[in-house]
Amino acid sequence: MAVRSPPGSIVRVTRGLFAVSILFSVWKKQTWAANTAGSGFRTFTPFYFLTEPADTVTLRGFAAVLNCSAYADPTPKIEWKKDGTFLNLVSDDRRRLLPDGSLLITSVVHSKHNKPDEGIYQCVATVESLGSIVSHTARLSVAGLPRFSSQPESSSVYLGDSIVLNCDVSPELVPFVQWEQNKAPRELDSRVAILLNGSLVISNANESDAGLYRCAVGGGSSIKYSEEAEIKVLQDTGEERPMVFLRQPLPLTRVSGQTALLTCVVSGYPIPSVRWSHNLKEILNENSEKLTFVAGGNLQISSVTEEDAGIYTCVADNGNQTIQAHAELSIQVPPVFRVKPSNTHAHESRDIVFKCEVTGKPTPTVKWVKNGDMVIPSDYFKIVEDHDLQVLGLVRSDEGFYQCIVENEVGNVQAAAQLIILEPAATPGGPLPSSPRDVVASLVSTRFIKLTWRMPADPHGENLIYHVFYSKESMNRERVENTTRPGEMQVTIQNLLPETVYYFRVVALNQHGASESSHSLKVETHPEVQVPGPAPNFKATSVSSTSVSVSWETPLSGNGEIQSYKLYYLEKGADNEQDIDVSGQSYTLNGLKKYTEYTFRVVAFNKHGPGVSTQDVTVRTLSDVPSAAPQNLTLGVRSSQSILVQWQPPPLGSQNGLIVGYKARYRKTTRKSETSEMLVDAQLSYLFTGLERDTEYSFRVVALTVNGSGPATDWVSAETFESDLDESRVPDVPSSLHVRPLVTNIVVSWTPPENQHQVVVRGYAIGYGLGSPHAQTVRVDHKQRYYTIDNLDPSSHYVISLRAFNNVGEGIPLYESAVTRQHTVPEPSPMLPPVGVQATILGSDAVRLTWADNSLPKNQKITDSRYYTVRWKTNIPANTKYKMANSTTLIYLVTGLKPNTLYEFSVMVTKGRRSSTWSMTAHGTTFESVPSSPPKDVTVVSKEGKPRTIIVNWQPPSEANGKMTGYIIYYSTDAQAELHDWVIEPVIGNRLTHQIQELTLDTPYYFKIQARNSKGMGPMSEAVLFRTPKASSISGKGVRPSDPGSNSGSTLGGSNSHHGSPTSLDQNMLLTIIVSLGVIIVLVAVVIAAICSRRSSSHHKKKRAASKSVNGSHKYKANSKDVKPPDLWIHHERLELKPTDKSPETNPILTDTPLPRSPQDLTPGDSTTEGSIHQHSNSYRGEGHWDAYI
Repeated sequence: MAVRSPPGSIVRVTRGLFAVSILFSVWKKQTWAANTAGSGFRTFTPFYFLTEPADTVTLRGFAAVLNCSAYADPTPKIEWKKDGTFLNLVSDDRRRLLPDGSLLITSVVHSKHNKPDEGIYQCVATVESLGSIVSHTARLSVAGLPRFSSQPESSSVYLGDSIVLNCDVSPELVPFVQWEQNKAPRELDSRVAILLNGSLVISNANESDAGLYRCAVGGGSSIKYSEEAEIKVLQDTGEERPMVFLRQPLPLTRVSGQTALLTCVVSGYPIPSVRWSHNLKEILNENSEKLTFVAGGNLQISSVTEEDAGIYTCVADNGNQTIQAHAELSIQVPPVFRVKPSNTHAHESRDIVFKCEVTGKPTPTVKWVKNGDMVIPSDYFKIVEDHDLQVLGLVRSDEGFYQCIVENEVGNVQAAAQLIILEPAATPGGPLPSSPRDVVASLVSTRFIKLTWRMPADPHGENLIYHVFYSKESMNRERVENTTRPGEMQVTIQNLLPETVYYFRVVALNQHGASESSHSLKVETHPEVQVPGPAPNFKATSVSSTSVSVSWETPLSGNGEIQSYKLYYLEKGADNEQDIDVSGQSYTLNGLKKYTEYTFRVVAFNKHGPGVSTQDVTVRTLSDVPSAAPQNLTLGVRSSQSILVQWQPPPLGSQNGLIVGYKARYRKTTRKSETSEMLVDAQLSYLFTGLERDTEYSFRVVALTVNGSGPATDWVSAETFESDLDESRVPDVPSSLHVRPLVTNIVVSWTPPENQHQVVVRGYAIGYGLGSPHAQTVRVDHKQRYYTIDNLDPSSHYVISLRAFNNVGEGIPLYESAVTRQHTVPEPSPMLPPVGVQATILGSDAVRLTWADNSLPKNQKITDSRYYTVRWKTNIPANTKYKMANSTTLIYLVTGLKPNTLYEFSVMVTKGRRSSTWSMTAHGTTFESVPSSPPKDVTVVSKEGKPRTIIVNWQPPSEANGKMTGYIIYYSTDAQAELHDWVIEPVIGNRLTHQIQELTLDTPYYFKIQARNSKGMGPMSEAVLFRTPKASSISGKGVRPSDPGSNSGSTLGGSNSHHGSPTSLDQNMLLTIIVSLGVIIVLVAVVIAAICSRRSSSHHKKKRAASKSVNGSHKYKANSKDVKPPDLWIHHERLELKPTDKSPETNPILTDTPLPRSPQDLTPGDSTTEGSIHQHSNSYRGEGHWDAYI
């Protein structure tokens, strides 16, 4: 069918050299029967071989016939191929075609330089209207000139002994070997046989066997004789002759169905007997249809099968000596079909698969032939799963006979199937749909293309079916892809080639038939980064028991030079795949496990990266001798002449192959005693009989694989009984029983029954338990005279019974009781204390404690149930108790500590009932935190002689939480005023008293104090009320703090002496004192007037500030009138304290109070008032005393 490609239908979707097209063929499943009937449906024609040629061996000058006949109608034409080339038999005088198709060679020609007849022959049958089929191949071999690699030699043989006469020729001449005795043919019988190499063996020789022998090879007039050898038969002298192998069994390979002869010829006196075993299972010396003993000890196996493969052992024994030899028989199986290809009908453009599944040993290879010609794999003819043939996009020329030809080293077979291409189905009457419209490639990739289209303009039906036909550019072979559901108008074409042009077209199908095809669409797949394809001919072969050799060839696909390969391998049952970088195309992997299956694959790398992996190849490393001895070898004396030996196989990982049997060696346990061997099959016990009485024997066992024997067990000894004692009754009671109790065990000792030399004693049964001897029972050997019962409870009463037993049963028990000793618990030795205890301060209330434990490994990983006890305390007060906590790690976080407090820490380790002493002490002081309590014991007193000056006294907070760096005194005449309206007086941290001057007389003042450390401000104290004296009062009496909530009227009225208003009696006394000292005061006043003159102005300012506080406009106090400090509310971020201009006075009470240095110095500890201290509206001039606060 021509591919139409009209202008405008080509859509270039990517760069490259190729494009894609879609085609469609008309076919309808619903009308199959009608269509096939209307289109001349053809049936399959029987065409097959009746006979096929077989491998043939002939001699030079002999005639040879290769059979071949075929059946077909009409009669097929028969031709012959030799070595793949057709023979011209028309002008050939020596070769001609027989009527049935067989090839006759009248006289085989064969010389050193001319071998025209030897080769591979194949029969070809042809029917012109059908096709051709080929037979399987057959080899014609011409045996060369007879040559003797060894010839018979004159020799002597004793009566009853065996002898072998050599006549070694090439294997293909063995069928032509004959023997003559005294120049007459020697008849073969049960005593005389010809071996595989042509030698003659005579067993159980008698006087008639004497004479002259020669070997004849050939037939007809072409016979070659060996030299003659004289055989003399000697009378047996009765002297012992050592056994020797005249012929040992050799490894042998046979094809299933053939006959195998395993040789074993032994000579010696006494005349040895020969026995055979297969995989260590003894073969009975009885002839059968399968097994025959030929010429003495030679084993002949007829019609061998795969089950006959294995290790055969020939064992020769003459009573004094035993010798043996092994050989492996391998069975090869010619190819056999499991599934043959079947005849097939198909339409053009369809895809078909011919099945062909086979078995054989070695694994056969499959090749396909079409009409006698080899099928070469291509894009449209593919070998699937190494044996099936897939034909893609059928065309008319694909019709014919396809044959699956299978071959391995030992044979080849063939099976044929016919392919018939059907004519297009006839179209029934009715309107057909128009062609699909707008076929486009909606998605183009490297290896697939998605096509979409629109419904035909005239569908003439619903749910149309669509077929998409496509072909590669410049190819006339089409393939078809169907939509998956009726009405679907898209399809994805898979498995395309990258950078290749394809043509596509679509056909719609309704109930009446197929539409016209759509316009052809040309599409090119995208180019692909050319990583390498899978490496072909990837093979893995076991080289030894620990190495595997792998090889491969260069990948057929890929862009660029192959840079390297990566070989992956995986042990069967393992999870992790391992890889090895390889530069070449082969590698031998060493160090593998013996007799273990591995899977291998290889990936090629080029400049673009890794390519496609090969399929996994599985191979098992070769077997080897076991690397460990059998386990648990035990001996059991059965009688005075027999001992039972029992064992277990070697560990599974040490068997290194299939255990085919065991070899047991035994000897008398005396010096210079000979060691004998016994071959045992795969069973795990063997009874040795015929031993000497009252004799000690030693035994050891080795395991066997096909490779040989592994290491042996240690010698284990046992002594046979002195005589075969009576075992028809149970033994008598033991003659004595003694027990010796310990803390957790009891030592039991006894003496045997008095009649031990009359009744067999095979052992003793010891029963024991708390208060009863029936709780537990142990059995010991008959030679044992004591036993220790372990794992008992201390201070417990146990009852012990003792019985002698044999195979009949247990005898009468003997009882004894004992009380185990009391358990004394030793004092557990103390553990080493932890070391390197370190305390790391994390905050004001937390310390991280770490330590090391020298009783742990170097990595300090705790793997047991030990735990650590941490304790800590502070020494203030001195009687403080320790607090403790447990930890299962080498770290512990101690929390809930007091700020600015020195603590001591220590650690102890405990494991079970053992504990260590306390470790060395570590110390740590917690960080400071803001005071958590206000200053205490706040008192206010007026200064004597200065009614406008008061003195405030206090004590540090009870919970200072650090070193005090300062205090702030707040005072105001209004207890309800906002905090920022109170006047403040900063005080340095080492002072607990402060005086405030220039207060208003007869005025109530409220005082609060707030403490400060390096972390911040603490809470304020409760307000303390104090009324300054009246103008006439000069009292200096102190007052106690008053309750801010008390009746202020009485306080302000002066009736309460505690609040600054003195009584009448106090005033009279004060006046008397003042008058008396008046003169002195005046003189002193004059002296100090000059000193105080400089401070008079500041006193007036303080007075004015105090008077203004009554109206709610109180301001901070300072000592400089020239410099205006920054407003604390606006400029508190920049506020700093500087050194004072003047030294503090010697009297701290009279020292002026400095102002705070920074905003946080003025922050109250109470969170509800934090920051309010900076929100007052008054300003303050002068900075002279700010720095004195710090």
